[in-house]
Amino acid sequence: MKNKKVIYPGTFDPITNGHLDIIIRATHLFDEIIVAVAESSEKRPMFSHDQRIAMAKAACGGLKSVSVQGFSSLLVEFCRQMDSSIIIRGLRAVSDFEYELQMGYANASLAPEIETVYLMPSLENAFISSSVVRSILKHDASCAHLLPPEVNRMVETARKQEA
Repeated sequence: MKNKKVIYPGTFDPITNGHLDIIIRATHLFDEIIVAVAESSEKRPMFSHDQRIAMAKAACGGLKSVSVQGFSSLLVEFCRQMDSSIIIRGLRAVSDFEYELQMGYANASLAPEIETVYLMPSLENAFISSSVVRSILKHDASCAHLLPPEVNRMVETARKQEA
């Protein structure tokens, strides 16, 4: 599978250790990973698109084959713009599977040339999701153990600015 450029899309609100686990796993399989931060205004993210892009760049800064870009188009259109025919998605549990399968089929119906590859995070990161992190943050508790250190600092700075 080497010599391929892949897209790892998500809202990344915020990017977590679970996301980073998937990204690192992908670097062992593919030559170039583009972390594609979706604008996703319909999800009403906690952090702005620019903040989420900055967090992803901070989290991935030490990974040579990884770049970060924001996008607001259909994912398959972004894949075509980036000349990539592979989408990476993470699967934590059976509960993720139905949604991911539906999205994979929808993308395939729009762009049959684009494949979706599913990766599992390591067991210690399998429970981490951005929604869990956001819930913890809403209760003013620490998420340091769930976030890359650079992202945790950015989240804490953003929280102090809001207060």
